[in-house]
Amino acid sequence: MNFQEIIVYIILGFAIAFLVRKFFWKKKSDKNCGNDDCGCA
Repeated sequence: MNFQEIIVYIILGFAIAFLVRKFFWKKKSDKNCGNDDCGCA
């Protein structure tokens, strides 16, 4: 495995972790909000 492949896998891991965290954070804040138009982004 060369250096470029390692960099690509690290970036991919961060991207997936960010998307998963954003999805779960949004679901959690929507649940805590109580309504759909609460201004939480």
